[in-house]
Amino acid sequence: MNKPQRFAGVVLVLAAIAASPVRAQPVPAAVPPAASDFATLEAAMGAANAHPGARTAPGKVIPVPDTTTPEFKAVIAAPYRVPAWNADPKTADEWRALVARLAASVAATLPALRDQLGVSIRPAVIGGVKGYVLEPADIPPENRNRVLFNIHGGGYVYGPGEAGTLEATLMAGYGHFKVIAVDYRMPPDAPYPAAMDDAMAAYKGVLSMTDPGHVAVFGTSTGGGMTLALMLRAKAENVPLPVAMAPGTPWSDLTETGDTYKTNEWIDNVLVSYSGYLTHAAALYANGHDLKDPQLSPIYGDFHGLPPAILTSGTRDLFLSNTVRTHRKLRQAGVEASLQVFEGASHGQYGAPNTPEAREAFGEIAQFFDAHLAK
Repeated sequence: MNKPQRFAGVVLVLAAIAASPVRAQPVPAAVPPAASDFATLEAAMGAANAHPGARTAPGKVIPVPDTTTPEFKAVIAAPYRVPAWNADPKTADEWRALVARLAASVAATLPALRDQLGVSIRPAVIGGVKGYVLEPADIPPENRNRVLFNIHGGGYVYGPGEAGTLEATLMAGYGHFKVIAVDYRMPPDAPYPAAMDDAMAAYKGVLSMTDPGHVAVFGTSTGGGMTLALMLRAKAENVPLPVAMAPGTPWSDLTETGDTYKTNEWIDNVLVSYSGYLTHAAALYANGHDLKDPQLSPIYGDFHGLPPAILTSGTRDLFLSNTVRTHRKLRQAGVEASLQVFEGASHGQYGAPNTPEAREAFGEIAQFFDAHLAK
């Protein structure tokens, strides 16, 4: 098994779907319809879409695009991971067992990745909260006083402990920064607001050691949503904001609002459908709170005064609309915001290790941070 295939499952912890690596399966080639078939289809679609309202589309086979790198094609072609994307545990014990099994699978792959990237890891307590410190073997002089604070993804349920450090490892290795990753509490044992309380406590712990001018915050999926929520909370509590942030494909709206929740449903091979585990995880985390509370769905908060941001997504990402809506709202609030979208990428797949796309994605984020962090 080559390296892109080996790590294809690892990247899913970024997208809240931690699963064992699998070998990509063949994808049926799309066959262009004959002229007569297209004429029939054209007439049927014309009739179905002749009035204002929802769009009707025919069933399609969507091939792996030829416009990505060979390494990334294996990631795009991989089948759905079961039971990660459609998990529906019925009890707290079933949730704990599933999370522990998936976390062990991901954590087992990380030592080899750290060795490859020259990244060390050590457990730490930051602001009274468990976490990890990850450092590359070579930190350039300009980064020696800089710290990146990472909030991992996982749909508020996946990625406890070391399993939640994949993205921090990639940023430390590709960006050559010291990264502090918070291991926040999660349901079923600790629903909202435990995760945000831990993120805030750990962030304050970072600020007690480092000037905010030397701090940036990043996270993918749930980590992206929590990054935004942390900025809103810090602003409300008059806690100094970092100088930059990178909310990757943020779960900024837990209410299934956004075009690509439908247009990319069944196309995204990571999240697949909001009706899978996402619905259950959102309810488990919110624990009865209003899903439009900006601390749960930060898209409904006030973005004025937030730090410059770089956002990342993919053309097949179920959360592409979350990312686009967040980008536009930041811009509308006068916040400097950049957006990078990767061809063919499903949710969080720009973080697939050993792909040119991952190096490019984290390289762009590192350059953005470098432009804003104090020397």
